[in-house]
Amino acid sequence: MFGYRVPAPDEAMLISGGRSKGDAPFRVVTGHGAYITPLFRKVRFLTLAMCEAEVEETCVTQQGISLNVRAVIAFKVGNDTESIISAGQRFLSDQDQMSVLTGRIFAGHLRSIIGSMTVEQIIKERQKLATEVLDGSKEEMVKIGLTVDALQIQSIDDGSLGYIRAMSAPHNAAIQQQAQIAQARANQAAAEAEQESQRNQAQYARQTAIVQAQYKAEVDKAQAEAAQAGPLAQAQAQREVLAMQTELAQRAAELRQQELVSEVVKPAEADAERVRILAVAEAEKMKIQAEAAASHNRVALDRLLIDQLPEIVRQAAQGLSGANLTVLNGADGLSEIATGLVGQGLAIYDSLRDSLGQHEPTEEATDRGELNPRPAPGEDL
Repeated sequence: MFGYRVPAPDEAMLISGGRSKGDAPFRVVTGHGAYITPLFRKVRFLTLAMCEAEVEETCVTQQGISLNVRAVIAFKVGNDTESIISAGQRFLSDQDQMSVLTGRIFAGHLRSIIGSMTVEQIIKERQKLATEVLDGSKEEMVKIGLTVDALQIQSIDDGSLGYIRAMSAPHNAAIQQQAQIAQARANQAAAEAEQESQRNQAQYARQTAIVQAQYKAEVDKAQAEAAQAGPLAQAQAQREVLAMQTELAQRAAELRQQELVSEVVKPAEADAERVRILAVAEAEKMKIQAEAAASHNRVALDRLLIDQLPEIVRQAAQGLSGANLTVLNGADGLSEIATGLVGQGLAIYDSLRDSLGQHEPTEEATDRGELNPRPAPGEDL
């Protein structure tokens, strides 16, 4: 459109010739366009891009030592309207003067700051020097509408005085000493490694010689053994046959001993054990019968005899049955014979009772667990 102007992204458009807001001498437009009335308005553009200024200045330190300092400053016009107006009023017609003026401002502050410091401080605290120079020049830069983004001190030297070199001499000496020590250690390590390598080679040579000697000795021994293999093998075979025959004889003897034990000793031991067991059983039986007999009272003994009385009479009758007897008085005679048999049975019964009664325990002895013989007939109690 005719009369419509638009500034670049890194430019500020300054419009003069008309009224502006406030006390501003001209109108500032950034980031968008504006309509310009021909003949009544005038338009100029101020750069907002980054600019660079270099400073090479000879400064005297607190110690009176001259130092050549080189620094680089990165700056630009401020983005606010007040900064653009201040920079436009000073640099719009010759914008290259911004770099020149900025360099002079920083050179002055650089001389002032370095004059209050020693060489050692400047060398060791270079960042502190840059910060103090920035802080000292910030106010002046704001007045002319400029802002500083960075200050970089590139180099500091004393020309041909050699002061800085003398400062570094102790450090260089220490570094060189450490380097020499490190080199000496490296040389020593290399020499030790070489010596170790030589020792290893000598050891390897010795071991090789030993191995070769052992190998030769083994070869000679093998050859000698091979030469004697026939007789030695035969003798060894005979020894092995004798050893096997001796072992077989020992095994046969052991087997025969086992057979004898199985055929003679074991059966004898079995018979002896059987006899011993029977004897023990018989003794136990007699003991039990004795204890049983001792434990029975008189009534049980009489009962036993009474129960056996018929058998006694019967046996007596059988004895008479084989005898040649003549009965003269008939039935009376038979009655007398029967009566006699019964009487004999009773007599036998009394005799057995008296005989067994001599070994019957008394009641008191039974209570105490003792066995006392019964007194025989006619003895005093």
